[in-house]
Amino acid sequence: MFTFLEQILNQAVDCAILFFELMGVLVIIISGVRGIYDYVRRSPSIRLNLAQGMALGLEFKLGSEILRTVVVRELSEIATVAAIIALRAALTFLIHWEIKVEKESSEE
Repeated sequence: MFTFLEQILNQAVDCAILFFELMGVLVIIISGVRGIYDYVRRSPSIRLNLAQGMALGLEFKLGSEILRTVVVRELSEIATVAAIIALRAALTFLIHWEIKVEKESSEE
């Protein structure tokens, strides 16, 4: 019985991981295309829009890594996932900091 439930959990988590990864990639691609469009139009908010899109995409990808910890079996896998989570969290933090700085400079 528990083996069956574990298989269902693993399949559900695998599907959710793929969904979050796909959403993260799509958001980053759409933000990049919008960034190119804003660059061509010489929009003053290009950096802010691009940074917000990248931050949102990284949030989705970070969510998939957190879900990945549910199905980890070995200690080496835990270390790898933890390192990926730390790197993505640091990137997200830096992008949010850049967004804050960009908003403050545009208000002046």
